[in-house]
Amino acid sequence: MIEIPSDLHKDLVPLVFLLGKWAGAGVHDFPGAEKCNFGQEVTFTHDGRDFLEYHSHSWVLDADGNKVRPLESESGYWRIDADRKVEVVMVRQDGVVEVWYGELAAKKPQIDIVTDAVARTAASGPYSGGKRLYGYVNSDLMWVGEKQTPDVELRPYMSAQLKKVVTPEDIERWAKALPDDMPDDGIAFFK
Repeated sequence: MIEIPSDLHKDLVPLVFLLGKWAGAGVHDFPGAEKCNFGQEVTFTHDGRDFLEYHSHSWVLDADGNKVRPLESESGYWRIDADRKVEVVMVRQDGVVEVWYGELAAKKPQIDIVTDAVARTAASGPYSGGKRLYGYVNSDLMWVGEKQTPDVELRPYMSAQLKKVVTPEDIERWAKALPDDMPDDGIAFFK
């Protein structure tokens, strides 16, 4: 279910499908790194201003789906303009800061972004840019990330399928929004 919060900045309405907490799993595979399955939690929140705040944490999973160790963490801010152009500023735990630009597709909840600028600390590994595709598909948030280094051409390295996490607050809000004349037996509702 997609809801538009009453205090959401009007410019962010096209990105409302991203809002909330998401959790799921995916695959990580890049030359020079361990190929693995990973778990991920992503949150998109807002505070009434003209941006979404973004946080992502992922961890390596063992063959039984148990957390083994952290994989990647990143935080950032997402904006969109009247022409559906998206900009993202992101910082990752490994000392990489990125500026991404792209756009929201016409008539579907899909965002393509590509790095425009990359800054790295001395401690970060080699990295020169990336692309990402995010899409809202059958109520899931799906994404695929591509990256390149000076030695590896742009190629997919991570992808995941995330489900919306329902909180007790969500249930309480939905319950309060039910009409007062709901049938007691539930059957009458379908007649």
